[in-house]
Amino acid sequence: MSYRNSNNNFQYDNKYNEQQDRNSLSKLRSKYWTTKQLVIKKLGREEDEFVIASDADVDAKLELLFTIKKSCHDLLRIMDRYQTNVLILSHEETDMARFLKDYAQADKNRAGKIMASVSKVLAFTAQQRLSLRQPLLRLHNEIETFRLRAVTDTFATVKRMETARTEYRGSILWLKDASAQLDPEKQLEKFRRVQSQVKVAKTDYDRLKSDVIQKIDLLTASRW
Repeated sequence: MSYRNSNNNFQYDNKYNEQQDRNSLSKLRSKYWTTKQLVIKKLGREEDEFVIASDADVDAKLELLFTIKKSCHDLLRIMDRYQTNVLILSHEETDMARFLKDYAQADKNRAGKIMASVSKVLAFTAQQRLSLRQPLLRLHNEIETFRLRAVTDTFATVKRMETARTEYRGSILWLKDASAQLDPEKQLEKFRRVQSQVKVAKTDYDRLKSDVIQKIDLLTASRW
């Protein structure tokens, strides 16, 4: 009885070790095909047209996301330049107003009255220009917050999605390789394991892909 239990334990340990070895080997192969897919992408090599076509929706959204990011950057840059120019112009108008006022006080003729009137107008417009600063600063802060929070958060999700996409496409390469070498008698189990890996990778990728599309749609809507 003791010998039988010992033998059963030995067989269980062997099966457990074999399963662990298969899992480790499967992870290693998965990393190999993921790395291969990453190299293909980096080198710009041609990929399966049907796989690429299936991602047309999210790729179109990504183009929109990059447009939103660029427009935020451009708008902030334009606003910075505009505020600087408004401040410079306001100072110039203030200096000109003081200059005309000083000369108007020294000239009691009609020209002096004209300079005094122009001086008042310039002083008023200079003050009006300065009053634009607060609403411009609020708008600048809102755009900056939108860019730092919403856009950056979306790009973080995109980064996770791209990792999942690489793993998914790598698993497809692995499946194609397993299909080409398929021996119905010996490697059917291996093919099924690879097929299962593809399904898991696709599920993760589809989930993140959906998250990215939803976030970009929200970004687009919140801009208006």
